[in-house]
Amino acid sequence: MALNPPLRDWPGRRVWVVGASSGIGAALARELLGRGARVAVSARNAAALAALGAELQIALDVRDAHALRDAATRIRRDFGGVDLVVYCAGTYRAMRAGGFDLARALEHDDVNYRGALHLLDAVLPLLLEQGAGHLSLVSSVAGWRGLPQALAYAPTKAALIRLAEVLYLDLRPRGVGVSVVNPGFVDTPLTAGNDFAMPALLGPRQAADAMIRGWEHGRFDIHFPKRFTLWLRVLRMLPDRAWFGAVRRFTGL
Repeated sequence: MALNPPLRDWPGRRVWVVGASSGIGAALARELLGRGARVAVSARNAAALAALGAELQIALDVRDAHALRDAATRIRRDFGGVDLVVYCAGTYRAMRAGGFDLARALEHDDVNYRGALHLLDAVLPLLLEQGAGHLSLVSSVAGWRGLPQALAYAPTKAALIRLAEVLYLDLRPRGVGVSVVNPGFVDTPLTAGNDFAMPALLGPRQAADAMIRGWEHGRFDIHFPKRFTLWLRVLRMLPDRAWFGAVRRFTGL
């Protein structure tokens, strides 16, 4: 049973992708444009946004709440509303306790989580006024349970998952759909620096296709690739002792 109204018939749908300059966000914008959607894209890199050829290109930093409010106002004016808002902005650097870096940890919080709060401040009034639309937050399977080298990253992604759950409870009765996207490993500039094997690695376009299928089926938790994420879903239910032992055994960390 679908938890959200399915998003289909993409021609003419109004979509705002925040974090669209590279990786999953850029691939998603291209795929939706190819399906006929009206797409607004935002990120810091104006040149990368221009290369996408989207109808609206709004360069901004998600750490700037005022910039997101201004962008939402422009989208309301030019599109007349919005059908799908996707928060895909994120940063990632591997970190362990022995190399804790406060500045980088706070940067993860500012971009991965607080930026999503800035987006909520900008778009919730519009979505609630419409009584329709869909909000999707891109998290990660790293938010499901603790993993090595994710000291700065995983807590912010876990926060996004909880945020999406609470938003669903609040917004779905008011006509607004909510989903959380939990990818496994995707080949992006952020993961390019990993010095460990990344099982079931996907390309950005494959990730974008999986996200779109999830919205088309009305899913709340959109996770992929299933050959990897289904195993993690089972393993995350293990008792703590078993989970910690399994992680150490499989990662060697």
